[in-house]
Amino acid sequence: MDPTTTMARPSKKSRQSGSGLAELAAHLTKRLADANPSSNLVFSPLSIYAAVALLAPGARGATLDEVLRLLGARSREELEESISRVANDALQDLSGSGGPSVAFACGMWNDERRPLKPAYREAVVGTYRAEARSLDFRENSAEAARHINAWVAEVTRNLIDDVVSPSDVGMATDVVLANAIYFKGKWNLPFRETATRDRPFHRLEGTAVDAPFMYNPARQFIAVHDGFKVLKLQYKMRQRGYQPTQYSMCIFLPDAYDGLRSLVDEITSRPGFVHDHLPVMPVKVGDFGVPKFKLNFSSRMAEILKQLGLVLPFGQGSDLLDMVEDDGTGSPLLGQEVIHKAVIEVNEEGTEAAALTMPFLPPGCSRVMMSEPMVDFVADHPFAYFIVEEASGAILFAGHVVYP
Repeated sequence: MDPTTTMARPSKKSRQSGSGLAELAAHLTKRLADANPSSNLVFSPLSIYAAVALLAPGARGATLDEVLRLLGARSREELEESISRVANDALQDLSGSGGPSVAFACGMWNDERRPLKPAYREAVVGTYRAEARSLDFRENSAEAARHINAWVAEVTRNLIDDVVSPSDVGMATDVVLANAIYFKGKWNLPFRETATRDRPFHRLEGTAVDAPFMYNPARQFIAVHDGFKVLKLQYKMRQRGYQPTQYSMCIFLPDAYDGLRSLVDEITSRPGFVHDHLPVMPVKVGDFGVPKFKLNFSSRMAEILKQLGLVLPFGQGSDLLDMVEDDGTGSPLLGQEVIHKAVIEVNEEGTEAAALTMPFLPPGCSRVMMSEPMVDFVADHPFAYFIVEEASGAILFAGHVVYP
């Protein structure tokens, strides 16, 4: 192991703070994978978690209970502590010292005719470090959409820009919430472009297509389990010294060409599965190859969140009265839709990824190969992947590749 990648083991407190995120990540991975079995998938569990969390300071009663239950917290205070710890432990921008560039931001925009309650504004700005601003949705929806899109583009380094149109933030919208996350990291052991070569990738329907595969003959972190293997590609961190933070991409490769679905079922069977099956030791590699890929994904998440138990914020029983001032009509503030967009690119140098989650609120056990025999790892058929921060257990991005 490169001595510059020494990292801390996850603390009990870090694991506890990330348990709600891990559970939501497992549920979302299962639902989105089942809904998109023949399409590539990339999404950010952390972005969706943070966007839903923005509802908590404004929710009351049974609505608050549903939000907290989905996010694995017993109280608003516990949720705020969890968000704060994950932000501090897992979302450090280390680009200044040679590590990954990370950006994480929350946004909150309300129609100027329905101002935020002072306590809610204080909570989202103070705890969630959110931008909070009033816009004119009804009379100047074009300028409101431009402002929100510009915010998203800035946070995601222009990987995601055109998110809302004027029709999305018109007469029927009181509040727009958003979370955006950006990650760009270089591999600790980069791949040489001259070693990249085409080889067949076997698709689920049985056909094969040529795709560019990256190769690195160095020892790799690989764990061999019953029915699947796991490759951990670490990102370059700060140039020297003790590393309290370690970002990695982990590829879960089923042994069977058509084994992705059953592997996803296994991965999502319990929240700690991903972290419990990560490699801990580097091994010699034999045949080795990881395809380059560039994916983008967009999904409306409201129906999935309802299936996971977040029902009241989208119906007449919604109680979000601690969020905005009463407009005099007595109409409840309702959730309309939750839009999630994500992109990721993996190449010889490293990974660049971004994600956005935006709710609209209108009125109303590892067996590691430690012996000298070489281990093959060729991701030439559909696989699942996760970008994780190992010390905190946070899953920043997740998805699967069914064709590169």
